[in-house]
Amino acid sequence: MRTLLSFAALFLSIILLQLSSGAVAPLDALSGLRLGFTTQQIGLLGSAHFIGFFIGCWWAPRLMGSVGHARAFAAFTAMGAVGILMHMLILDPYAWAVMRVAQGLCIAGCFTVIEAWLQAKVTNATRGRTMGAYRVADMGASLVAQLMIGVLEPASYVSYNILALFCCAALLPLTLTTVRPPETPAAPRLKPGLALAISPLAVAGVLVAAVSSAAFRMVGPVYGRQVGLEVDQIAFFLAAFVAGGALAQYPAGWLADKLDRRWVLIGFSAAAIGSCVITVAAQGVGTAGILLIAGLFGLTTFPIYSISAAHAHDFATSDQRVELSAAHMFWFATGAIFAPWLSSALIDGFGPPALFVMVAVAHALLVVFGLVRMRARPVSERRTPYVWVPRTSFVIGRLMAAVREGTNGRRREDRDRDAGP
Repeated sequence: MRTLLSFAALFLSIILLQLSSGAVAPLDALSGLRLGFTTQQIGLLGSAHFIGFFIGCWWAPRLMGSVGHARAFAAFTAMGAVGILMHMLILDPYAWAVMRVAQGLCIAGCFTVIEAWLQAKVTNATRGRTMGAYRVADMGASLVAQLMIGVLEPASYVSYNILALFCCAALLPLTLTTVRPPETPAAPRLKPGLALAISPLAVAGVLVAAVSSAAFRMVGPVYGRQVGLEVDQIAFFLAAFVAGGALAQYPAGWLADKLDRRWVLIGFSAAAIGSCVITVAAQGVGTAGILLIAGLFGLTTFPIYSISAAHAHDFATSDQRVELSAAHMFWFATGAIFAPWLSSALIDGFGPPALFVMVAVAHALLVVFGLVRMRARPVSERRTPYVWVPRTSFVIGRLMAAVREGTNGRRREDRDRDAGP
């Protein structure tokens, strides 16, 4: 409890950030529809967010090294608040895309600071409980942010001001905490080729996870409006997706730790195809049916990233884990940049069901590639624990590395030192 209380300021900042950032994407989509933006322009906003996210992941460790944790956090938060506040000053989709780059910078930078702080302060004895609380704060705030869409008026100064207030409020807990900031960690080297060399299947899984998540979060509200959902119903539609993903983590982890992870990955991808087929076929099933389908979609697609990462770490050495996690984040951001724009273009050309057809095709390719890779490579003799991995920053790998190793006692470097030369 003392450990969790010492991190209370960080967790409160996470919650406030998620309340702001988690609601911006769907609010932008609904506001764009009201202002007459095309579906492709709305998709561009999602792509712009992940461009900023990628830049922020790369830049944040370097900025922390120059000005410290608290000042870096304040700078990134200010970028996010400015990006949100400017929305109703310039009603242009391409200007909004620039603002979404600033928002992506904010999220990646702030989470990099928070996760670097957590990594420096946790021990192996407290790591599991701290990460559990971190996941609850992150996922719980994300769920509430989706529900906020039901009460935020699209294209309204008040709505964007509320989100900007949450973003600014996130400054207070971290900058006013009396806990001493840690030393600035070295930035992990970005080696996208490392992930490909260790496990091409894991990279494919990460890319498909990006296609599923980024497309649904940004273009999902457009789909909801086109199939007849009201704004408050779209809030529950998006929340059902997040809730389904949260519920999937335990069974996915249990299966991934018991069976060949490639079969688990293929199984979840096949289930995702089934959920997409049900969504396309079940037109006119009513609001309750649409919400259940959204929950099923989250249930089948959310674990893909973590299963893929766990499979790759089975083949990685201890000194590769941090860079491998950063490489997976790179590939996720790459897929997430293109997915919203592509899905919006398909909806423009073929109608709302095209979103789920695109996701189904991506998962079908993953199933085929998974079967091919199973013939090309035997299962790893070493199994690392399944870990739910937030897609938040490049330094998340530092928090996960000890968990991957399955260390619950002393730190690895302490054991190496005790072992002698």
